[in-house]
Amino acid sequence: MVESDKTAAKKPKPAEQNAKPHPHPNVRVLEGLLEKHKPQVRKKPKKRFQLRHWIIASGFVALVAVPTVASSLYMTFIAADQYQSVSSFSVRSIESSAMTSDIMGMFTQSASGGTVADSYILADYLLSEEMAKAVDAKFNLDKIYAPRGLDYFFGLSSGQPIELKTDYWQSMVSVNFDHSTGIIQLQVRAFDPVIAQEVATFVMKKSEELINKLSDTSRDESLKLANSELAIAEKRLSDARNALRSFRDTSQELDPLQGAKLAAELIAGMEKELVKLNADLATARQQMGEDTPRVRVMKTQISSLEKQIAQERQRFGAGSSDNASTGPDGLDEAVPGKIQAYEGLETEREFAEKFYTTSLAALEKARVSAASKQRYLAAFIQPTLSEISQYPSRLLDVILVFFGGLFAWAMLTLGYYNIRDRA
Repeated sequence: MVESDKTAAKKPKPAEQNAKPHPHPNVRVLEGLLEKHKPQVRKKPKKRFQLRHWIIASGFVALVAVPTVASSLYMTFIAADQYQSVSSFSVRSIESSAMTSDIMGMFTQSASGGTVADSYILADYLLSEEMAKAVDAKFNLDKIYAPRGLDYFFGLSSGQPIELKTDYWQSMVSVNFDHSTGIIQLQVRAFDPVIAQEVATFVMKKSEELINKLSDTSRDESLKLANSELAIAEKRLSDARNALRSFRDTSQELDPLQGAKLAAELIAGMEKELVKLNADLATARQQMGEDTPRVRVMKTQISSLEKQIAQERQRFGAGSSDNASTGPDGLDEAVPGKIQAYEGLETEREFAEKFYTTSLAALEKARVSAASKQRYLAAFIQPTLSEISQYPSRLLDVILVFFGGLFAWAMLTLGYYNIRDRA
């Protein structure tokens, strides 16, 4: 008992345990001095919602929220359905088609240079003003693309000029050209699937007419030069033949060369006979006098034969150019002059005939080449008939409007704060 009372007396009471130790008086003085010199921190008043914040919020509503909601409502309740007709075709030539006999060749064979150029021409033609005019004349764009209900955004207003109709036509038609295969994919949209298919069929028909026209023009241009060369060759041959005929009519000789040969043979015969007469005359003089009839006859024969030989020799040449004689038509009557003129005319005729033959061969070759390069429109996917609408892309358009407005709002906001920080 006594020990327990002592132990209890030794334990401190709770009040004594919680009691703070009394600080030293000097410590209190030091703390007082420190509190006097301690800077007082003022509490900042709470910021209010300022005007610029209201402007930024209003801009977000005007540029993002309102356009997004409006586009959502328009795409959901007002925008009319659009149907798409798809077709695929390519420009081919007979030369390239000979290398591929099946339809898979259209996908594996790369297009040649000529067909690629025509394909680019066709792709531009499909979106051109001329095509828009042709479709307008056939279907009346104001009618087939008239606004459905209140859908004036995707519809075409009536009475528009052809330039605006062309812009609208380009927005409703899509043309994709694959350079590696030469395939052109055509997509035509309309508010009615049957109209879209009919328009696509008409566009393909006009495309085929264009390719045929280009092919005919290319063929005509390639044959034009060959035909012109053939015409020149025909005229040259005709002139050469006419000149040769005129020479024969004037000289009254079919071939002066043959005439010269006959004349040479004639002179040789006369000279042989002259030699025989001279020999006979010498023999007769030994046996008879000069006044005998036989000697006189032989002398007369020899004189006549010598004159005739001299005349025949005169035809072969006068011995000098000064003594050359010409006929009334200016043609040289000497055999060498006739031969020279005849040889020139005959050479011209032969050359003209060879030139004419070469021109004919060149024309046939050009025809074969033009036929092998003839182009045509190979359509392997005819215009389709849609059963469901593919356009407009409602969700995608709404998302684009949202992000477009958000981007504009963010740029304006960042621009404002950038100017504000620099001011």
